[in-house]
Amino acid sequence: MTARRTGLLTLWLLVLAAAQVVAFVQLARFFVHTGHGQLLDTVALAGNGIGHRRIEGLVSNVLNAMSVLSLAIAAAVIGFIALIRGRVLLAVMAILLIVCANVTTQLLKGFIVRPDLGIDAERAAAGNSFPSGHTAVAASVAVALVLVLPPRVRGLGAFVGAAYAALAGVATLSAGWHRPSDAVAALLVVGAWTALACLVLVAAQRREALVETGDAHRFAVVALILVSLALAAVTVLAIRSTEHVLATPPEGLGRRRLLTAYAGSAAAITGTATLLTALVLATVHRVVPRRPDRRGAVRVR
Repeated sequence: MTARRTGLLTLWLLVLAAAQVVAFVQLARFFVHTGHGQLLDTVALAGNGIGHRRIEGLVSNVLNAMSVLSLAIAAAVIGFIALIRGRVLLAVMAILLIVCANVTTQLLKGFIVRPDLGIDAERAAAGNSFPSGHTAVAASVAVALVLVLPPRVRGLGAFVGAAYAALAGVATLSAGWHRPSDAVAALLVVGAWTALACLVLVAAQRREALVETGDAHRFAVVALILVSLALAAVTVLAIRSTEHVLATPPEGLGRRRLLTAYAGSAAAITGTATLLTALVLATVHRVVPRRPDRRGAVRVR
């Protein structure tokens, strides 16, 4: 890439990292430290019992599959994919992305103090749950996979990764393990670390690296963005509906109100996961461009 394009890409990644850090801080301030935010989270979480029996098996399977061992295996597989493509630095950065995102999530969970504002007495003793560790595991693996996959399968990998990250986030909500804001915050942590990992990869690019426009997967990127925008609209409508009944305790709300709040939260988690994946897919062909071989031909790997 030219120096100008490299500079613009670097600036874009810096903006993405900063925006996600700012969004995380604002999310914590509102949903953790204000009564208004805690109420919205609590009402949404109260709706997780609706239809829980039908999805209990799926939720348990998704969450039980996430462990330190499974994370280590996933990281090893992702690193192996990058290595067989001859991308040593990519393998290192993908694994570091997974490690740093998950370590940061656990450190933040211990550092952030959730004040007891008398909103959710049932879970007050459990302490802080912001951000979600399970969501961070799934999202970091999904994003790292998109980074290391060969260009021809990145689009499919992005759809699978977005679905996996979203499923994990919604599963924590359905199981009652995490509030909606916990899952969204974890996605922002992963997004910030992804941008930083991409910055290192861009800085280490060789001058002869070639960006192929055919590797952009524009249709998949547009589709993911449209899905995220549609889900954002659902989230806004659900919040507006919930705002009208915040003065009523969750146990006094009807099934329809609770289901609306729960569905809006699931839409927020899924929309954030989809947007994160779309942003990664939109830039990965520039962050991990093709390289010419010794004869000057473009290497597909």
